[in-house]
Amino acid sequence: MTLWHGRFSSAMAASLWQLSESFPFDRLLYQQDLAGSRAHVRGLVEASLLSAAEGEQILAALDAVDEEFSRGTFERGAGDEDVHMAIERRVTEIAGPVGAKLHTGRSRNDQVATTVKLFVRDATVDIAEGALRLAEALMELGQRDPSRYLPGYTHLQRAQPVLLAHHLAAHAWALTRDVDRLLETRRRMNVSPLGAGALAGTSLPLDPGYTARLLGFDRSFANSVDAVSDRDYVAELLFDIAMLGVHVSRMGEELVLWTSSEFGFATLGDDFTTGSSMLPHKKNSDVAELARGKSGRFIGNLTTMLVVLKGLPLAYNRDLQEDKEPLIDSVTQIALVLEALRGAYGSLEFHDEVARAAADDPYMAAIDLAERLVEQGRPFREAHELVGRAVGESVRSGRPFREVVAETTELAGLLAVFEPGATLRSRSSRGAAGPVAWPYQQETWQVVDATLRDRIAAARAGESA
Repeated sequence: MTLWHGRFSSAMAASLWQLSESFPFDRLLYQQDLAGSRAHVRGLVEASLLSAAEGEQILAALDAVDEEFSRGTFERGAGDEDVHMAIERRVTEIAGPVGAKLHTGRSRNDQVATTVKLFVRDATVDIAEGALRLAEALMELGQRDPSRYLPGYTHLQRAQPVLLAHHLAAHAWALTRDVDRLLETRRRMNVSPLGAGALAGTSLPLDPGYTARLLGFDRSFANSVDAVSDRDYVAELLFDIAMLGVHVSRMGEELVLWTSSEFGFATLGDDFTTGSSMLPHKKNSDVAELARGKSGRFIGNLTTMLVVLKGLPLAYNRDLQEDKEPLIDSVTQIALVLEALRGAYGSLEFHDEVARAAADDPYMAAIDLAERLVEQGRPFREAHELVGRAVGESVRSGRPFREVVAETTELAGLLAVFEPGATLRSRSSRGAAGPVAWPYQQETWQVVDATLRDRIAAARAGESA
């Protein structure tokens, strides 16, 4: 039996039921649905639509249902199409006739919108904290030995040496932008839809502002039609996760390269690698590959949501049920990825000698040669051409680059650039990759990290972040 059976003379067709039911996945939203229902009950009492005793009776039933879900003993009824109907049905069983008053002045439209908003609001903070923890782990790894360095790449070709700490910090800075986006998403969406009803509000004396305050929203809706049809916040969170997924995919790709025999810069711990079912010698960086692979899933979930929303007439349409599976999937999977990557970086063994040897590739001193000529007064383009000719001669003749430079009159006095670590040390401008610039970056990071930590704490406390 459904909540609307009074209007119909026959039961829902089995095929429609199978198409409609969402309990298997939206049951994960039970805590948020219960929170919305508790606030609604208190709003009914405040409006004198329930007596205080009736309100307490329903609240006790909601607590009992919460306990059943928590213990894993909640039993789905035959007519429980979704978690919202399941909770109302069970509350009525526990509380008796007064339980039938739970839905007074409320539609499943504003009920679902409230539940999903609460879920998204919680998820933004959880994911932001997970992303920041990963960023902090990257910074910590770089600080284990601040003197470590490796080649930096453009076009996957060796370009210039960079401190390992600087390279890892580049990923950390990208993650801070993800954290900021997530917290901004939370700020924008922190508006309560409860009280909007099916689409036009209610004739009963309910106060949406009262329930908004109970639920920790910044304010209540201004337009009831927008309140029940809005899913911007779902799309925003899915975009935030997709962008975060792209960042961690890039990190995964890098770990795959670094831990390959061809690069040999690092090795992941055994607890974050797998073997081969056929090849006994293999040690595979599956954690990095899975992080890389999940990005396609996150992008797909965002695309699904945007296509669902495209062209929907106002106000509520059943199409909006399709928001929950991609939402829950992305939220669940990104949490797993962030935690696994954080552990993987913690297990990383960096091979200094291999990375250092690659970073001291003589050809990567070419830009330093050009800049030393600039310091002597030569125009950069002229210096670039002169050094480029020396590089070309070395490549064509097979002679060491240093040897060619030593025989080039204009360059012969600049051989100090070939000393191990010399070109890295010369990268000294603010924000650059060398050791002279690193302390300023550390100071900047500490301020940004502390600020984001404070914003996350404020969000968890229910304040606007």
